[in-house]
Amino acid sequence: MNCYDGANNLARELSESEECREYKRLKEIVMEDEVNRALLKEYKALQSRLQLSAMAGSAGAQEDMQRFSQLSSLLYTQKDISAYLMSEMKLQQLVADIIKLITDASGLQISLPGQET
Repeated sequence: MNCYDGANNLARELSESEECREYKRLKEIVMEDEVNRALLKEYKALQSRLQLSAMAGSAGAQEDMQRFSQLSSLLYTQKDISAYLMSEMKLQQLVADIIKLITDASGLQISLPGQET
């Protein structure tokens, strides 16, 4: 089997995994509501901005950190949104673990945030 066949099989298995199915199910529920969509879009934008600032070695803007904290508190108190965000984190961890396995097997020195090489 060539590497692309294996990658395609892995992609199919990932798509059919319980983690992926649960993430897609919860995403559909959460994204039905326009307010949820807007809040999650803002939450993810702030999260990305703060992560980029941290990776650059600087603190994020105080307003961004406060708004992110407020949004986190609001979103995680809602059962469906909290479940969706937790499901997303589980799926992200699964994908990160797979990437680490692949990079280790290839001998490449690629590090992802939160992973040691």
